[in-house]
Amino acid sequence: MLDIAGELTQWAEDGRAFAVATVVAVSGSAPRGPGAALAVDGEGTVIGSVSGGCVEGAVHELCGQALADGEPVLERFGYSDEDAFAVGLTCGGVIDILVTPVGARAPQREAFATALRTAARGDGVALARVVRGPAELVGGALAVPAEGPHAGTLGDGDGRVAEAVAHEARALLGTGRTGTLELSEDGSRCPGGLTVFVESSLPPPRMIVFGAIDFAAALVRAGKLLGYHVTVCDARPVFTTRERFPDADEIVVDWPHRYLRGTEVDGRTALCVLTHDAKFDVPLLQSALRLPVAYVGAMGSRRTHLDRNQRLRDIGMSEAELARLRSPIGLDLGDRTPEETAVSIAAEIIAVRKGGTGIPLSAPDARSAHVTVPA
Repeated sequence: MLDIAGELTQWAEDGRAFAVATVVAVSGSAPRGPGAALAVDGEGTVIGSVSGGCVEGAVHELCGQALADGEPVLERFGYSDEDAFAVGLTCGGVIDILVTPVGARAPQREAFATALRTAARGDGVALARVVRGPAELVGGALAVPAEGPHAGTLGDGDGRVAEAVAHEARALLGTGRTGTLELSEDGSRCPGGLTVFVESSLPPPRMIVFGAIDFAAALVRAGKLLGYHVTVCDARPVFTTRERFPDADEIVVDWPHRYLRGTEVDGRTALCVLTHDAKFDVPLLQSALRLPVAYVGAMGSRRTHLDRNQRLRDIGMSEAELARLRSPIGLDLGDRTPEETAVSIAAEIIAVRKGGTGIPLSAPDARSAHVTVPA
């Protein structure tokens, strides 16, 4: 649901009643993953999507039903062998969708409004909702910001379960994960009592591109397409300009290793070293390979890679640290142009982040069961 926070926040601030359908679980191939949402107001206006079209009509009806009776609905949609074009997922997967009505005075409205408002302004927040459990708890919601107290209620009386759920939700938020928790009815991590869906929203991950070259301009555009907050850094002011990199979020003129040591990175950050010059590369990679980031790649030929690795060994880098380096950067796509190279780098970053193999899906050993594709 937080993926449509920008539009849905206005509905919440206007006091409009609406119902939100959210994908809470996926099995097999499905068009969209957990957290994808569709919202419908009392006039039937729709924003968002849960399936790319194949079950939207049925979900729209469920939202209308939930608005009318004020009760949450949990519905499963899957493939129909008898009629692949009936309501169901023709791609072969199964999705569970939770529909929650948010009326003008609904008890969970505070949680929804807080979560939407926080996500819309780009701050970290998790929205936790009880999917299964005692009737008095199902549909309860908590907004759990990265810092500060949570908002909303689960309807659990003394609040002990809410405190436990908030604690678990904050842990998921810290890693940017969206998924379900199985808890006991007292809030402990013993399955069997409650199923809680936690949706996390964090500011965009960072991509830092070092080296103000033509290839960098293409990579900046690819990074923005993937949803990154992109920074270009180079020590040469004549090349590191807004005119050359109009799509970048930040332009930094500084020695790359010095900038990296002073800026914030996290486990989602991608570092792309395109400087292709030992005086920049070596001190930069010495820092980069010791940081808890998602991806470190460096441009250069295989000969350059071998020489650079030896220089890094000479200054004390371990083999385990060197093994984190993706060099030569990108996947082998036969690329030649800056745009083609940017695609190959972006593809490798996706594969590293998502655990992909990088092999064609048509290959016999492709892990198709783990691939999400449009229906």
